[in-house]
Amino acid sequence: MPKYFFLALLLIPLSGLANTVYRTTDENGNTVFTDSPPANATPASRVDIRPTNTARPPENLSRPATENSAVEESAIVSYTIDITEPANETSFPMGPGNFSVKATISPELNKGESLQLFLDGTPRDEPQRNSTWQLTNVFRGQHDLTVGVIDGAGKTVALSEPVRVFVHRPSSNFRAKPIAKPRPPKPQPK
Repeated sequence: MPKYFFLALLLIPLSGLANTVYRTTDENGNTVFTDSPPANATPASRVDIRPTNTARPPENLSRPATENSAVEESAIVSYTIDITEPANETSFPMGPGNFSVKATISPELNKGESLQLFLDGTPRDEPQRNSTWQLTNVFRGQHDLTVGVIDGAGKTVALSEPVRVFVHRPSSNFRAKPIAKPRPPKPQPK
């Protein structure tokens, strides 16, 4: 059955080229479809093919330019965003995991756009127009920071190169050994 289905699919493009199709059987018993019966094959039977449904494509209609489409096309801007603070591969020593992030952007943001700080790919706080963030209580470990431009629809249209930082914080998993008290000096014989 699949063989006949495949052959029928092959005939669809041929139906527009040839008016008559013949079905015949070759010496191995395979059914063959052709536009002219072979001279040395078994008797061929004619296959009636119904006309193919066709429709003319619609005329190419161009949309009239609107003010909104002209504004949208002119609003596409290529931004350059750099994280200036902290520097790449900065280590923050033992502490509560607090530090600031600063970025520069060129050209200035368009109306309705804002900046979003991402910590390990996750948005941190709400998008804002300001290019400075104060992070608090960042967990210990390695983190990647990026800053993106967010358009009015909430889509990220530009993203900075990542900056990697390392946060070192005390852990409650490791308890410090108690400091041994100094022993009093031994009394010296007199």
